[in-house]
Amino acid sequence: MKVKRVNLFVLDSVGAGELPDADKYGDRGCNTLGNTARAVGGLRLPNLARLGLGNIIEIEGVPPAESPEASYGRMAERSAGKDTTTGHWELAGLILERPFPVYPDGFPPELIKSFEERIGRPVLGNKAASGTAIIEELGARHMETGYPIVYTSADSVFQVAAHEEIIPVEELYAICRIAREMLTGEHAVGRVIARPFTGRPGSFRRTERRHDFSLKPPGRTVLNLLAENGVTVTAVGKVEDIFAGEGITRSVPTRGNADGLDQALKLMQSDTAGLIFTNLVDFDMLYGHRNNARGYADALEELDRRLPELFRLLREDDVAIFTADHGCDPTTPGTDHTREYVPLLVYGAPVRSGINLGVRETFADVAATVAEIFGLEFAVGRSFWRQVSRVQEK
Repeated sequence: MKVKRVNLFVLDSVGAGELPDADKYGDRGCNTLGNTARAVGGLRLPNLARLGLGNIIEIEGVPPAESPEASYGRMAERSAGKDTTTGHWELAGLILERPFPVYPDGFPPELIKSFEERIGRPVLGNKAASGTAIIEELGARHMETGYPIVYTSADSVFQVAAHEEIIPVEELYAICRIAREMLTGEHAVGRVIARPFTGRPGSFRRTERRHDFSLKPPGRTVLNLLAENGVTVTAVGKVEDIFAGEGITRSVPTRGNADGLDQALKLMQSDTAGLIFTNLVDFDMLYGHRNNARGYADALEELDRRLPELFRLLREDDVAIFTADHGCDPTTPGTDHTREYVPLLVYGAPVRSGINLGVRETFADVAATVAEIFGLEFAVGRSFWRQVSRVQEK
């Protein structure tokens, strides 16, 4: 059975238990799925349970399926780091030996001075902070002065916030492009992020016009391989930004999980073939980083309720892969990502059910598998396609 389309869903930050080196990252005991389930008295995920999510790790409320409908396992991150860019790049077959730089005490004064000179104005902030908290703290001052707010987080990010009435969005993007040009070498952060907001002091609101300016991947990914061989790569959500457009044929922007799923389902209803690579961002952005276990659980349950829509749209020549890019355990004291395994569920008519794929050594096994599905070879990772493909059945 020839597969014409792979639907790859990255459930952003839905980790599946601490990696052996989690201690080095301050993440002992992290387990996004397991700890979230315990914190809320159990998760209600009947559709993911049918696929075999509860067969991967113990999750309160999600029992192991006697006959899982998907093949299942979990994957270790081989790259150094635990951020969005690193995780997505590894899923696409690019393994990093060194983590991106982080700035828990803010960026070096000489770097900020050079940035201020390039954009022609001072900046406010320059510290690690929550995005919502820092605009509440400095938003009024920003509106008085016109100075953009610069901040970072536990991730490798340089974020610039500005009120849309004070610094128009296109001007904010231009400021961020300058930062991206400057942040190279030892200061090559994973992403520069434009964070526009609106409102008045006491009621500021970040808008959907956020834009990420990522580093270009420093090597070839499976996306490049697919595109070069005429296989369409459609990015849904922030995927195009994460790869700086490299290897992407078409991009569809989204506004959170519900819209991301809507856009992916529209593509599945169309004649779009090749790889549809979707990121569902809300788990991480809205709940993991804000230590909101109840919100995280609700988002998982909402996704689960919508899975029957997705299943109905899977064609005979479709494969669906569900995984994640890192963890972000909302029950930990900090708000950082967590160093975790990620779940792996592989489903569709061409896929054998109930195959235990075990613990994969790298996220890049997804890249090798996608390449093999489309009749190509990718040198990084170990494909599991022959283990799960019904073509292998006698």
